[in-house]
Amino acid sequence: MMHHYDEPVYLISIVAKILDIHPQTLRQYERENLVCPSRSDGRIRLYSQRDIDRIKLILRLTRELGVNLAGVDIILRLKVNVDEMEQGMAELKQEVAKAKKSYSVSPNKALVTKKSIYEMIIFKE
Repeated sequence: MMHHYDEPVYLISIVAKILDIHPQTLRQYERENLVCPSRSDGRIRLYSQRDIDRIKLILRLTRELGVNLAGVDIILRLKVNVDEMEQGMAELKQEVAKAKKSYSVSPNKALVTKKSIYEMIIFKE
């Protein structure tokens, strides 16, 4: 059975087993606001595949690069900012492409005359 990437389906014990970490580590990540798993009606933590991938990134940063949890928090926030900027740039590129396609005049014909690159400076005596 396939689940949606953001669907919370994994219990903390399963995630701990998958990632070979102690459940207390997952609780610590939650206390540090690095991961925010969903909660069932009975307040049981449920993790999605997106959460697991985020935890894998946290583990890579801490284990392989020696980054502390405060540094991980900063890196993850910067990653969100970069992702948002890349999304914005992609949207702007689409708008530019759309605008170029909707030209009523050929793009190689000038609609505005160019100004001279020379400026005149007048000195008063």
